[in-house]
Amino acid sequence: FFFFNDTATTEIYTEQIVGSVRCVQETDMILGVIWQILKIWVLSQLNLQSSPYLVRLLNPGEEIKDLFKLPPEKLLIRWFNYHLEQAGTARRVKNLSEDVKDSECYAILLNQLCPSECNKEEALSLEGDKRAEKVIDYSKKIGATSFTEPYHITSGNPKVNLLFTASIFNACPGLEITVTEEEHKEISVVIDDDVEGSREERAFRMYINSLGIENVYVNNIHEDIKDGLVLLKVMERVQPGIVNWKKVEQNPNNRFKQITNCNMVVDIGKQMGFSLVGIGGIDIVDGNKKLNLALVWQLVKKHTLQVIGGWNEEKLLQWVNEKSGGIKLKNFKDSQIKTSQVFFQIIDSINKDVVDHSIVQNGDSDQIIQNNAKYAISCARKLGATVFLLWEDIRDLNPKMIMAFMAALAQIEKGVHLETMLDPYEKEKKTE
Repeated sequence: FFFFNDTATTEIYTEQIVGSVRCVQETDMILGVIWQILKIWVLSQLNLQSSPYLVRLLNPGEEIKDLFKLPPEKLLIRWFNYHLEQAGTARRVKNLSEDVKDSECYAILLNQLCPSECNKEEALSLEGDKRAEKVIDYSKKIGATSFTEPYHITSGNPKVNLLFTASIFNACPGLEITVTEEEHKEISVVIDDDVEGSREERAFRMYINSLGIENVYVNNIHEDIKDGLVLLKVMERVQPGIVNWKKVEQNPNNRFKQITNCNMVVDIGKQMGFSLVGIGGIDIVDGNKKLNLALVWQLVKKHTLQVIGGWNEEKLLQWVNEKSGGIKLKNFKDSQIKTSQVFFQIIDSINKDVVDHSIVQNGDSDQIIQNNAKYAISCARKLGATVFLLWEDIRDLNPKMIMAFMAALAQIEKGVHLETMLDPYEKEKKTE
């Protein structure tokens, strides 16, 4: 198995899968969580921030921002095909199951990456499990960490092949490492523009995953909601009966069907009272980040406030001010929030045994703000709250994430935490 060697890394990965962990109740669900951990870990370098040399994978006519839109799995397949093209073969992979079963593409890839250690002709002279075994041996020679067995490849196991291919990339990406100053600047601009959006995308993804909806697990909001099905399932969870499933395209395998579903999402959103001015189904299909996040936020907000009794923001703010020990906030962007003292007061009002006030620091320096924010999040989790925000959201006074955090604390006080997020069938199973 794989192990995380530092606390920071473990914390990041734990936060990313907290939604899944919340709904672990059966063995296959536990295996699903383990799979998500492994997947997050092996794909962690497949982004431009960690591996800027991935700019070499740009296709003609593309810009760096286009690479940012690709989820790690698609970047990995693009990387694979880049090396197949460089090797001069006509073979390409569209998936990591059927297209790699014969091990030929692996043999070509490994030979292209390290011809001195990987003899393509020798591998291709073999067949079936013998060829698969040979490419696994070659992968280990170039430093790939692999627990892959030949039958995993020959049977086309997509999960194990994903881990195997990613381990090859991590060991030997085979791309020109030098990135020009101009490319660095362009990457930095895209990253800076996307920081807040990325944090919100992460939070909203975790929210969806926390709902425990059957066959729904989101890795990338903008990619995974394109066919409309995920959003429709979330809407049904938030407001049961609102989706007419007879009109839904259950197999949206083309753009027309995807737009049909996403137009339905927009129509239902309006029925739910969302502000969707300028948003059409085609925006969801095309992955318009700003509009997608605006739509998903309204789902998060409606459900979060609905769970605590159909409150609105004003009612939640009133509750906060009643519980905050004399700290009075004007809104969820009030500068007093930065020090996290208001969170400690609210948590104390719910359970006085959670916060160790010897750890809480007074002051408003950058370090104190960071330390207090991290501790407030830790205390909320100890209390049992479902927390999606990061400490940076507190520092930056992100009103959406702070409102959701306050609502999570209110859920704990009202005793409507996870139970309310489960559908009747799941609740029935929990009480059996």
